[in-house]
Amino acid sequence: MTTAEDRSPVVAGLLLAAGGGRRLGGRPKALLTHRGRPLVEHAVGVLRGAGCEVVHVVLGAAAETVRERAELPGCVLVDNPEWAEGMGSSLRAGLASLAADARGVDAALVLLVDQPGIGVAAVARVRAAYDSRDSLAAASYDGQRGHPVLFGAGHWAGIEETAVGDRGARDYLAAHRDAITPVDCSDVAEPYDIDTEADLAHLE
Repeated sequence: MTTAEDRSPVVAGLLLAAGGGRRLGGRPKALLTHRGRPLVEHAVGVLRGAGCEVVHVVLGAAAETVRERAELPGCVLVDNPEWAEGMGSSLRAGLASLAADARGVDAALVLLVDQPGIGVAAVARVRAAYDSRDSLAAASYDGQRGHPVLFGAGHWAGIEETAVGDRGARDYLAAHRDAITPVDCSDVAEPYDIDTEADLAHLE
């Protein structure tokens, strides 16, 4: 029988794709078009390309439409009915889903759907920082912490307790600053968000 000690660690991709695009006139971010396909498909491809065989996607705004339009084979789709509360609720829903995955997930590599400037190279670099179920690592850009962020499973309960509103894991990370392994990705990615009409110029 295979145990956690003698198998390869499972670092799962956790894509937060529930946002309603309030500043984009209510267009769900997961469905914005990038390179001819929904943005959620692009982001899943990035996680897969970086080596995440297990991918959970948290959906919220227009979840049914996302399911219909986006091709997400092999992904675990997680509905977050409380998505309007902010990123914290999606992070909690995603971590709970990963904890229930029978494949035994050791760490979550969290990516946001609205950051298409963060590609395979940056995600793979942060994924490589996994050391144990107590790992904490985050991409940094010119000294500023950003995404993706890697949470070893040993941190999930603490994150779920503090993830509220739009703060996500910010409070937990601030309290564990000294434990975070920074992974410089300034040379391989751009961490802009697609938040406003002007930001749509970043999409291809």
